[in-house]
Parts: sequence; structure tokens; C-alpha cells
Amino acid sequence: MRGGWIPDTVLPERLRGTRWTVAPRHLIVIALVLVAGLTWAGCSVLRSRPEPVPERSTETPGTPVTAPTPTTTKPPTPQTTLVVHVAGKVRRPGLIHTKSGNRVADALEAAGGALPGTDLTTLNLARPLTDGEQIVVGTPNNVPPTISSSSRPTTPSTTGPIDLNTATIDQLDDLPGVGPVLAQRILDYRTEHGRFTTIDQLQEVSGVGTKKYEDLKPHVRI
Repeated sequence: MRGGWIPDTVLPERLRGTRWTVAPRHLIVIALVLVAGLTWAGCSVLRSRPEPVPERSTETPGTPVTAPTPTTTKPPTPQTTLVVHVAGKVRRPGLIHTKSGNRVADALEAAGGALPGTDLTTLNLARPLTDGEQIVVGTPNNVPPTISSSSRPTTPSTTGPIDLNTATIDQLDDLPGVGPVLAQRILDYRTEHGRFTTIDQLQEVSGVGTKKYEDLKPHVRI
């Protein structure tokens, strides 16, 4: 081929004798088209390849990494233990240690239950227990321990002073300003320390202050 002339031997028989010429500018255009096609194909292949997505960090650049604070488990709150005195017509009268939130029926059950034929209508079995109270079972005129000492009569007893070493919880409960809780504390003090040797020892009982001691002093003896 010279000067862009195509020999007849490379052409089909019906095209032989025809003179074909390709100008240099045509070659340049064809070359540019080929280069553009190859470039487009290469870009398509590169775009189709998956690229790893970097993980996004929520931390601000330059901010020091803070170690996670270890979680501390709060220890369970211990249950409060109540001490109540169950007396009267029960199988096992005496002091009962029970949990806070229990009711009179629970204390009665802990004392072995009421004796056969005992009338329980004077008791509110659904009432929540309070620490230091006394539950008398089978007494017709059982006074609920919820009566505050301020509402009790403060008149002195007509039977004279009572002996601190022989007084029952009911006798102590009848003293001015003394309720069932304080009466039980006086009995507990007597059980723990023995007989009272002086009236002044009343001031060592929890809940007996100077004023209450002066009110009780005329009504007790040794």
C-alpha cells in the first residue's frame, strides 16, 4: 500500500478495480476513537470494582480515648428484722423475730398459731407489724398498739406505785407516757441486766429521757 492505496487482492471480487484511499486525518480520527473507547472501558472496569468503606469514628480528632467506666453492682439492702411479743392463747408465746412488712397473721403463725377455740375477732390480722409491739391473742378488750402515748391518760394510777422488778407489760403500759413499745423495752432491759436496784436505772432504758423519767418516778418503786 502506498499513499493510502489498497491493493485489489485484499478486496472482495465485486470491489476490485475500485480505488480506496485513507487520508492521514482519517487515521487520526480512528486512532482517537479507539483511544477514547479503551479509556471509557478502563474507567468502567475500575468503577465496577468494590471499594472498602472505612468505618466511621464518632470520636473527635485529638480527643483522648476514655476507658469505659466499670459498672458497680449495688449491694442488696438488708431486710429489717422486727421483734414482736406474742402473748395469750397461742402455742408458743414469746418474742418473735420476723421481717419488715409482715402482718399480725404472720406473727401469729410464727408463734405456732392460736389455741383451738380462741376468738380472733379482736385482732386485725391484716395489720402491718411494728417493731417492739405486743400482740395479745384471745383477750376480749385487746387495745391496738397503734394508739400513741400522747392520747393515753396521764393521771396517776389509783393502786399506787408499781414494782419495776415484778411489773407485767400491761402494768408498765398503764403508766403515764408509756406505750407498748416502751413497756417492752423496760422488760427487755430487766431481762438483760437483771433486777432494778435503783429507780434511776430507768434512764438507761432507750426512750426514757429526763422529762419522762420525772413523770414516771412517782409511779414506780423498787
